[in-house]
Amino acid sequence: MLIKVVILIILMTNPVWAQGKMFTLHVPIELAETGFMKHLLPRFSLKTGVRITISLEAGEATFGSDGKPVFRQNDKIWHLSRTNDADTEVFEAWLLSDVGKRTIEAYAPNGNVLFNSDVAQVDEIEVVALTGDLGLGEAVSFEKCGRCHAINETNRMDTIGSSPSFALMRTFPDWQSRFESFFVLRPHPSFTQVKDITEPFPDNLPPPIIPIELTVHEIEAITAYVGSIEPADLGAPIQTQ
Repeated sequence: MLIKVVILIILMTNPVWAQGKMFTLHVPIELAETGFMKHLLPRFSLKTGVRITISLEAGEATFGSDGKPVFRQNDKIWHLSRTNDADTEVFEAWLLSDVGKRTIEAYAPNGNVLFNSDVAQVDEIEVVALTGDLGLGEAVSFEKCGRCHAINETNRMDTIGSSPSFALMRTFPDWQSRFESFFVLRPHPSFTQVKDITEPFPDNLPPPIIPIELTVHEIEAITAYVGSIEPADLGAPIQTQ
C-alpha cells in the first residue's frame, strides 16, 4: 500500500512526464563531444517537462544541416529538423525563445563560450572581375564626376563638399554595384544620360544642372578605376561608456 502511495505522489508531482511527453533526438558525434547537450537538454526538460533521449541514429528530431537554424558553433550553423510532433515543436520554440537563447550562450566550459544564438546568414556580395580601362576611368571620373565628388587628392578641395569621395564610397560593401548602376541612384537620374540605356529627359522635367552624358564603356572604366583606389581609413569605431 505504501509503495502505491509513493508512486502516486511521484506521478502527481511530475504530471508531464507521466503523460509520456518525450522524444528521441539525433545528435551528431561532433556536437555530442562538446558536452553541450548535457548542459542544454536537462534545462529544457526542467522548464517544459518534455524528456529527451539522445540517439546517434535517426530520431524524431535531428541536429544537422537541414531544418530551422537554431544556434551557431563558430562558422557552422546548426539546424533542427523534426517530425510534426507537439513535443519536438515545443523544443524548437524553446531553442528560439529568449530563455533558450540565454541557455545556449551560457554554456562556457573553462570560460569559453562555444555556441551563439545568432544564426543570421550574411549574404555574400558577388564581385565581378573588373576589366575597364583604368586610365580612361580616371580621366572620365574627373570630367564627369569631379564637380561633386573628390576623385583623389588632386581635386579634394575643389568639390561641393557634401558628396562622398570615391575613397569613402570604396569602403561600402556594395561599392561595385553602386558604381555600375549609379545612374539610377538618386540624385543621378535627374541629370545623367547613358547612351542607349536611359530614356531622354521629360520635356516638363529638364535637368537641374548641366547634364552628364556617358557610355557603358566609360562606366566600366570608372568602376575599374575606383576598384584600384585604396578604401578610406575610417579609423576605429567610436567607443562609448
